[in-house]
Amino acid sequence: MSLERHVYVGLGSNLDDPCRQVTQALGELATLPLTRRLGASRLYASRPQGPQDQPDFINAVAWLETRLSPLALLDQLQALEQRHRRVRGQRWGPRSLDLDLLLYGSRQLHLARLTLPHPEMLGRPFVLVPLAELAAQRRLPDGRTIARAAEALDASGLRAVLPGD
Repeated sequence: MSLERHVYVGLGSNLDDPCRQVTQALGELATLPLTRRLGASRLYASRPQGPQDQPDFINAVAWLETRLSPLALLDQLQALEQRHRRVRGQRWGPRSLDLDLLLYGSRQLHLARLTLPHPEMLGRPFVLVPLAELAAQRRLPDGRTIARAAEALDASGLRAVLPGD
């Protein structure tokens, strides 16, 4: 049995050149210990989920293979956020980099620090649309494919962007 797990990480930024922040973080994910990046979605622009008095977000999803445990990977993701000067303040507020562990193999976890699959991803087009680029036919715990879950959302506020847009 292989120790590697396929995992998906959501990335978001709306401060300090968000396209650069997300693009740079995608590269840095490939350098995490015992981890390699297998793919990445396109970048998408979206309105903020929470308070609207902040800039639009740039979002993407990375597909990784890792031998790290879920909590060890979470620690690495949070350290990467800190290297990008992430400040945890207002919920759904502006941020230089936000990294969310969306899926870790087929694991379901409910810990104080981590819930898998990510508990809010099914209602977020800026997560499911890029995730569907990488894992359209993957089944969610409710039996739907990621593609079907993404189609069920209103993604009209989402637009693909090129770095530098």
